[in-house]
Amino acid sequence: MSPEKELKKVTTNTIQKMKLAGEKISMITAYDFSFATLFDAAGIDIILVGDSASNVMAGHATTLPITLDQMIYHAQSVVRARERSLIVVDIPFGYYQSNSEIALASAIKIMKESGGHTVKLEGGEEVIDSVKKIVSAGIPVMGHLGLTPQSINKFGTYVVRATDEIEANKLRKDALLLQEAGCFAIVLEKIPAELAKEVSESLTIPTIGIGAGGDCDGQVLVMHDMLGINTEFKPRFLRRYLNLDEQITVAIKQYIKDVKSRDFPNESESY
Repeated sequence: MSPEKELKKVTTNTIQKMKLAGEKISMITAYDFSFATLFDAAGIDIILVGDSASNVMAGHATTLPITLDQMIYHAQSVVRARERSLIVVDIPFGYYQSNSEIALASAIKIMKESGGHTVKLEGGEEVIDSVKKIVSAGIPVMGHLGLTPQSINKFGTYVVRATDEIEANKLRKDALLLQEAGCFAIVLEKIPAELAKEVSESLTIPTIGIGAGGDCDGQVLVMHDMLGINTEFKPRFLRRYLNLDEQITVAIKQYIKDVKSRDFPNESESY
């Protein structure tokens, strides 16, 4: 019996068993009840309530502006849809970096008010104290290394990270530190595939890749990107499974035409 069928509801333990069994882990972002319902029913393993909501839901240029309360609102909506998937909630920028006490308070607030199952934060050695503090309170933590969007003003670009040996070595070290601190999984974003493979094989906890090649233990995509709702974002790692931008535009234009021509509603659509 495969690990995802062993338990009806996916937990951090399920994810660990999937790595041990060599079964790939599927993860996607969601920010509302309707899409989360579809993704959960389809059998997705992990739903990430990402701080990418700042971009795709609120229209900001970066993930930085979104607040803790806004993240909790989105997480609450997703949790109401959950029947099976593990729900991971991003702790947004500014709510864990300054000290571990603030990080713990932020994680507790997310868990109590949203009903999510785990939190995710970005960074390695710089946030280890926060990771340890949160884990010690019984809250599972997913790490995030490589391209860390909350640090965009530090990097100044969204290019591939850890291409030089100094940064690659730091990533290797940070991954082990996060594992030792108690993270149950780590997202590896936009790093060389060979490095991601090496790191994934060096860890006992699962890695979830996004632009990190096929040797990570799982993959994650932003729903708006993979469904073709957002067509401006065209990174090399993205595979579009639908073209909803075009399909929705065609549908809306047809609706407008039908209303203007008085074709909608017709007699059968009236009471």
